[in-house]
Formats: sequence, C-alpha cells, structure tokens
Amino acid sequence: MSAAKPPKKNVVYSQPADTGTGTNINTQLVYALDYLKSTSNPMRLQDIAIVTSTPLDTDTVLLEKFKSHDRVQYDPKTGLYSYRHDFNFRDKATLLTEIQRQTRRGGGISVRILKEPWKEAPQAIEELEKEGEVLVTRTVKDGQLRMVFWNEIKPDEESGGKQVEKGGSNRACIIRGFSRYSVEFLDLWHQLKVPNDVDLLKALTSEGLQATASEAPAPKAPSNTKKKGKRSAPRQRQVRITNTHLKGEIDLSRDYHASGN
Repeated sequence: MSAAKPPKKNVVYSQPADTGTGTNINTQLVYALDYLKSTSNPMRLQDIAIVTSTPLDTDTVLLEKFKSHDRVQYDPKTGLYSYRHDFNFRDKATLLTEIQRQTRRGGGISVRILKEPWKEAPQAIEELEKEGEVLVTRTVKDGQLRMVFWNEIKPDEESGGKQVEKGGSNRACIIRGFSRYSVEFLDLWHQLKVPNDVDLLKALTSEGLQATASEAPAPKAPSNTKKKGKRSAPRQRQVRITNTHLKGEIDLSRDYHASGN
C-alpha cells in the first residue's frame, strides 16, 4: 500500500512572507520609526536596534537618517530617543486642554490620533463624555469613537446648565447640557398634540384658510413611436395597364411567350 499523503496546509501565496527588516536601508528606517511610534517611553538606540533587528547602532548612514527624521526626538542629556507625536499628553486634564484648543480653532480631533501618544485616551474620552465635557461622534457600524469636540455648554448649574435624567435614556441624552429654559421648552413641545385630518380641515375653514392641494402631475407628451407587434402580410397592389393602344390585339393579362418558328 502507498503511504498516505500529508494533508495540504492552507498557504496563501498572494502575499510574500515576512522575512524580517530586510537589507534596504529605507525599509529598516521604517521598521525603526514604527516601533518608536508604538512605544510611549523614550528608548536607547541599542534597544531599538535589538527589538527591530536593524543595524541602527552600527550603520552610520541609517543612524543619520534616523536622527534627522522630523518625527524623532533625541535628548542629549539622557541619550534617549522618542517619537514626536502631534499631541503630547499623559493624563485626562491635559487631554481636555488639547481638545479645547483644537475646538476653538474650529474643528475636532480624531480619536485615532489622540490614541497614539496615550493608549488610555479612548477610555478618558468616554469618561469626559459622561461628565458632559466633550461631544463625540461614533462609527455607524460598531459604534467606535471617531471624532471628539469640546462641549462649551456645561451641564453644571454654575455655568447655567442643568443635567436632566428623565423620560428615558434617549431623551436624557438630548437635553443633557441645556439650560433649564430649554428643558421647559422641550416639555411644552412634547405636550402639544397634533390634531387629526378632520379637525385640522375644520380649523382651517374657520380661519378662512384651505388645505394646499397637491400639484397634479404634468401630462406626458404623446410619443410618436409605434408599438412593436406582429407584421401583417403585404397587400397585393392592382396592376395598372398603360399600353391601351394594344388593347384588342394582345391579351395583356397573360404572360407573353414567343411563338416557335
């Protein structure tokens, strides 16, 4: 009996295998920058080279490219390297300050960018949202945090606002952060009842008004195209005899055949 064949492994050949940092100097530079970006603490050059398997501490050309990159910060006192993010904070208070500064400039901040310098930024943003300090937008698919804005209308009574928790969670979210006058207006608005069609027509008639009639659709222009159907058989046209001077001598209704000699 023949030996059983080993089962085939599910190997995907559309993508090349990751064989390390390679030998190209630009590829090695990208690996070193990506790792430095993912770390929150400054690092030694030797540690970066060991973790990324790059000759960062021995290759002078690679080291020069690395140090001259606009995203790399070097502290000559400690000899440590760190990544220069768009924002630099490590606590919720400083995060709120950055959000306030960006909102005053006329825009929000992407939560993904805020997560780069501080991994706990999404949790802090959710806490700030519950406190009424910020407003956030979320993705439709999974509800993940997307953009964050500073909420200028405070939910505390000292700032003229009041947080109301009644009428269901959805309504609480709607009126959260509004002043008490806005809450009273919402209560009055929801107390109004819309009359039915019959009462509405009577009320309009009593005031000398009438309901707006819907606009009649414009008539369509007649089309000149004929409907396609079965073709009728061609009609036979009557033969008109024009050689009247031969009448009586030759029978023109018959086919002419030359007489044989």
